[in-house]
Amino acid sequence: MKKVTYFLYIIFPMFISFVSYGQGAKKQPNIIVIISDDHAYQSIGAYGAPYKVTPNIDKLASQGMLFTNACVTNSICGPSRATFLTGKFSHVNGFKDNTSTFDSSQDSFVKQLKANGYETAWIGKWHLESEPQGFDFWQILEGQGYYYNPDFFVKGQGKKRVQGYVTDIITQVSEDWLNKRDKSKPFCLVVGHKATHRIWLPDTHVLDDYKFPLPKNFYDNYENRYAAAHQDMNIANTMRLGYDLKVQPDKDMGSENFSRMTPEQRAKVDAYYKPIEEDFFKRNLSGKELIEWKYQRYMHDYMSTAVSLDRNIGELMDYLKANGLEENTLVVYTSDQGFYLGEHGFFDKRFMYEESFKTPLIIKYPPMIKPNSKNNDIVQNVDFAPTLLDFANVTIPSDVQGDSFLSLLKKDVTKKWRDYSYYHYYEWGEHSVVPHFGVKTKQYKLIRFYKIHDAWELYDLSKDPSEMNNIYGKKGLEKTTVMLKQKLIDAIKKYGDKEAEKIVLENK
Repeated sequence: MKKVTYFLYIIFPMFISFVSYGQGAKKQPNIIVIISDDHAYQSIGAYGAPYKVTPNIDKLASQGMLFTNACVTNSICGPSRATFLTGKFSHVNGFKDNTSTFDSSQDSFVKQLKANGYETAWIGKWHLESEPQGFDFWQILEGQGYYYNPDFFVKGQGKKRVQGYVTDIITQVSEDWLNKRDKSKPFCLVVGHKATHRIWLPDTHVLDDYKFPLPKNFYDNYENRYAAAHQDMNIANTMRLGYDLKVQPDKDMGSENFSRMTPEQRAKVDAYYKPIEEDFFKRNLSGKELIEWKYQRYMHDYMSTAVSLDRNIGELMDYLKANGLEENTLVVYTSDQGFYLGEHGFFDKRFMYEESFKTPLIIKYPPMIKPNSKNNDIVQNVDFAPTLLDFANVTIPSDVQGDSFLSLLKKDVTKKWRDYSYYHYYEWGEHSVVPHFGVKTKQYKLIRFYKIHDAWELYDLSKDPSEMNNIYGKKGLEKTTVMLKQKLIDAIKKYGDKEAEKIVLENK
């Protein structure tokens, strides 16, 4: 009897304490989301790009899961971030275009994580025209931010200028915050990079001897596609010599990008661009030669900013490994949308066409995701918030419109995933892209343009992945069109987009 009593009062409590310690030692997972700006998926090696300028992003993909069909709900900077934060479409979160101001008082996944014990931070580009809420720390770029010596707003400190190159600075501030955080708590850190946003001012130059091949549809004639023909985002006519291509930049808009440089920085930049400028004037280019020169210069600068972005992502991943955080940190790499690299003769984004509609998405979490995993399901940035909450075992608020795709990360085939995505672009102004909304399945994409020009476009992506042949109204597609229109109407009603519903029901 004494032996039993001894076990119950001495050994058993020790056993319970040991088990409890073991459970407590398994910490809540950390979360890092890296959001670049305008980073085209087709420029990344893991997505098949031949340029070999993203070794660290490619490595991340080899360690986790690459999504081949990740899309956005509204392909423009601010609205994309608002959707990411809230898990709600633009018409619900209130940030439809870049002239809006984000209501930071509304709920977000970060606020939910913070309420459930996470320490939270946003560092880098914010671009929501309001003060962040729900973050223990934030240091955000003023507006779009500058590549050299950018100005930041810092929580509790006001505005300050930081000398250096913006991509390097954002990484350094992120690592400093990680060093100083409360290590008794799990963390959620959002790293918002400016790169690869216009005006593509690199800190280093790569591939100088590389000639980028023209996309096959570079000289698109836009037949039967009114909106594509009437945009103002083409390399031939829209791209500015000074602002975009650094030919006499001090005489063009955006000269403040150069005037804010230190003499040493400016000397380094001039040493690279002045010979290019001199050669440009000497050659006196015109016609296709001029257009293709613009394309090559654009691509060199764009890819060079991507090199710095990739290098800094690698540095942050090295930090996680060196500090014992690699195994218990979910890492998400994505962009606020895709971008055109000369396809259809375009740069920029906005359209529901694939290059701007699709965005890179790579997720790494060693305990859950096997290396070299790939997923072809259609997910959207409206799904990021609920997925991160689900991952952290935090209840998803009932008003969140996106769906958690945690089952896809776990490769749980018992849970059915939706087979479409919904999109709505609102802005009419810069780049003159006609407002439109639409629905995409794995095979088809149906788009409804409105306001400036009322028209439908339909593409069979299995036969026409470059979206060159608008087949709306073609004979033999009647049943397909009816099916897609019904799917569009169902999506519009599901997400409560009253503006789109009125348009599509009043004028089918």
